[in-house]
Amino acid sequence: MIKAFKPYRQRPVIPLVYAIFVFLPLYWLVIISFMTQDEATSGLSFFPKNPTVNNYLYILTDPGWTLGFVNAAIYSGLNVLLSLAVAIPAAYAFSRYQFLGDKHLFFWFLASRMTPSAVLFLPLIQLYSEVGLMDKVLGVALAHCMFTVPVAVWILEGFFKQIPPEIDETSKIDGRGWISFAVKILIPVAAPGIGVAAFFCFMASWVELILANALTTTEAKPIVAVLFRAGGPLGFVHLPILCAAGVLTIIPGLGLVYFVRHYLATGLSMGRVKRM
Repeated sequence: MIKAFKPYRQRPVIPLVYAIFVFLPLYWLVIISFMTQDEATSGLSFFPKNPTVNNYLYILTDPGWTLGFVNAAIYSGLNVLLSLAVAIPAAYAFSRYQFLGDKHLFFWFLASRMTPSAVLFLPLIQLYSEVGLMDKVLGVALAHCMFTVPVAVWILEGFFKQIPPEIDETSKIDGRGWISFAVKILIPVAAPGIGVAAFFCFMASWVELILANALTTTEAKPIVAVLFRAGGPLGFVHLPILCAAGVLTIIPGLGLVYFVRHYLATGLSMGRVKRM
């Protein structure tokens, strides 16, 4: 006799195994951050025997580590502002007008995102050395725009297409200029899409390592580059301090997800993401 097929919700083994596989490294990162160096290197331990917050206190009071967090927050925020400033009018143009090569240009936006950042840092180093942008947070933000602007345009174009063109015509009849129309009508209506685009731009800039490490030396070094340089050969690093820095690096992303969760829930069910 053929057994009845059990619904997916009655067989939680596979999602449980997957959840353990995903969260186990994060769990390990957190518990090691509360250990001492001797305990972390002495053997396998699922819980810290003598929990301590000294690793976090060291990160939060050391100028080198705190400067890394400040630099990363500044250039990630700049990247979001610059990306949206370029992507909003560009996505609006793609959604409202047809021009020669528009589809090819739109495809190029996606194709450029496939370019590895490793092939760009040598030309950027030479260019930035000439124009004085080396070791500047603005330079890192501009470099990241090469990857975040295409994604933002791709996402926002789908949202702007869902806005009825009659709104544009009504705005023109009322005598509004494009800037007034964008600020008072377009941006509020497309706020969920802009929130989604801003989220992806921020996270892409926050976690990017190759360009951030290559284009900075001391003053503008972000936290991911500080972690990379502090790693060193295995066995010669302070593992709990590095794990504490890793936990603190994850917190801004989690906080951003919490504050824009409503925009993400609405945005990921609309626009370009829905039309994939």
